[in-house]
Amino acid sequence: MKLANVDGRAVLLTAEDKGIDVAKASGGIFGFGSLYQNWTEFRAWAKKLTAEPDVVFTRAQLGPPSPAPRQIVAIGLNYDAHAAESGFAAPDGLPPVFTKFVSALTSPDAEVVLPPGGNVDWEVELVAVVGQTTHQVEESEAWDYIAGVTIGQDLSERVSQLAGPAPQFSLGKSFPNFAPVGPWLVTPDELADRDDLALSCAVDGETVQDSRTRELIYPVGKLISALSRTITLYPGDLVFTGTPSGVGVGRTPQRFLRAGEELVSRIEGLGEMRQTFVADPEA
Repeated sequence: MKLANVDGRAVLLTAEDKGIDVAKASGGIFGFGSLYQNWTEFRAWAKKLTAEPDVVFTRAQLGPPSPAPRQIVAIGLNYDAHAAESGFAAPDGLPPVFTKFVSALTSPDAEVVLPPGGNVDWEVELVAVVGQTTHQVEESEAWDYIAGVTIGQDLSERVSQLAGPAPQFSLGKSFPNFAPVGPWLVTPDELADRDDLALSCAVDGETVQDSRTRELIYPVGKLISALSRTITLYPGDLVFTGTPSGVGVGRTPQRFLRAGEELVSRIEGLGEMRQTFVADPEA
């Protein structure tokens, strides 16, 4: 099953540009106000749905497939090669955890304003969307708590992130539109191997990251279980699982995003996102 956010309405996809309006088809029972909170019931209803497509849309109408998460949890240094290029040893236990503030969440093809004086970097990531309240779950059961997966870009402004006596990860990664997510949610049963997906991103056609999620130090099930030992994840929450090597700050010379450039992020079976970057008009 693929679920999209089209102009704020939940749509079950039947093709990449059409689908079924969930609220209309369910008589108002399901929609983004209740869908993730009742994910098990929604999945059972969706499997029996026989309605014809009633929505045709363009990518400009797409929003993040979980439009109102209570939390956006993000993970650092979760690929060996990325830890190395960042100057760190691979973590022995749970990798670093931070948040991207919800105000940074945006659509999969959003335009992003570059903060003045900053160095904005790319980080393509697999994002897990939580499907039920998750606390103290075992690794073997963790995937059962995930509604689906999607693509995310953990855009990062490195100057503010690394300034000060201690890094400000959450602030440096939470400027407006620094958390594009989409283009839609894909349920794990749609994927040939949910733990081994190709992911990549390119700047103006030049591939800068290219890896597979099997390289995650903490794969999705282990990560969700480990997080749930401390925090409670709620339906609709987003978990950015970490980025592979190839980020701009780890290059020699370093390379950051510039106004006019296009960033394309892809994950196998999930589609792609496109961001364009513009200078701050008030700078």
